[in-house]
Amino acid sequence: MNQGHRRNRTRRNAIILAAGLAAGGAGLALVNVQANATDAPRATTRAASKPAPPAGNGPVAGDFADITKAARNVPAPPRGNRNASKGAFRTRCGVNAEGRHNSDNVIVAPGVGNGAHHTHDYVGAIGVDAFTTDDSLAAAGTTCTNGDRSTYYWPVLRDRRGVEKADASSPGGGAEGNVGRILTPTSASLTFVGSPTAKVVAMPRFLRIITGDAKANANGGANANAAWSCTGFEKRVQFKDKYPICPAGSQVVRTERFQNCWDGRNTDSADHRGHVAFADARGRCPAGFKAIPQLVQRLTYRGLAGGTAFAVDSFPESLHKPVTDHGDFINAMPERLMKRAVACINTGRRCG
Repeated sequence: MNQGHRRNRTRRNAIILAAGLAAGGAGLALVNVQANATDAPRATTRAASKPAPPAGNGPVAGDFADITKAARNVPAPPRGNRNASKGAFRTRCGVNAEGRHNSDNVIVAPGVGNGAHHTHDYVGAIGVDAFTTDDSLAAAGTTCTNGDRSTYYWPVLRDRRGVEKADASSPGGGAEGNVGRILTPTSASLTFVGSPTAKVVAMPRFLRIITGDAKANANGGANANAAWSCTGFEKRVQFKDKYPICPAGSQVVRTERFQNCWDGRNTDSADHRGHVAFADARGRCPAGFKAIPQLVQRLTYRGLAGGTAFAVDSFPESLHKPVTDHGDFINAMPERLMKRAVACINTGRRCG
């Protein structure tokens, strides 16, 4: 999309917002969607005017911990529920070896360039940015091998010992404290799993889900959902607020579990969270919610063993804290593929 088209759309959005405010509330829905979002932008143009952050913008030594000293997990007792959906469906979409990056976020800041103020990796649908619509997503090419046109995106991880020349002074990059060489994951596993208490129902097409909170350190941590570990140590308690220091030969692991209950009506909500929820400790969804396939996203990175010179991209004020890790997903699977995934999960098979 050319820059003129982007400017026109941004101008139209501003006119719509102004009209809504003048009408005393009609049109406030879009305002609330952005104002309530935990990942919401503070600027509304691509050329963000935020000053460069101070040199000491994190992370600090206290943000790292030795994974070999993590406590061992106590396995939960098996839950034998005859209604459980014990299968799994895996979609293979690559690791973004092509380097598709931008600092937009179409879920929380549609039509706003640099709405994330940090850089994302993208797999799945090709060409996703702030101006992507449901229609353009449905028509997009995809990196997934099974025709899945969903978009899966997450903040990049950087090796801060190197320099990413392409964005060293750009919005979303070095201009906002996100410095270092962007790392391509060595693996990116996208697996949908079931519920221990119920059969899952199909996700609606274009369902939007955000897991974790890019501003968790400032928001009290209520929506934080980071999980950091190292290969060979994932049966230990995973770190929520620490980056792992991995032993030689081990890779850094980031795992994101997405919400697995849906309100049965909406594909999005004003805060981008209210229409989905996590099941409780017994695997039960809240009243009125239905179990859906749960996306489990697992990323690995090599070359960081023993190191403390890496960090996830973040808002400048979030100081690259590990607790701010998060993931974004818009379901654009063709209905036939989603039905196949649901059948696989509900019958206890492993597919994909």
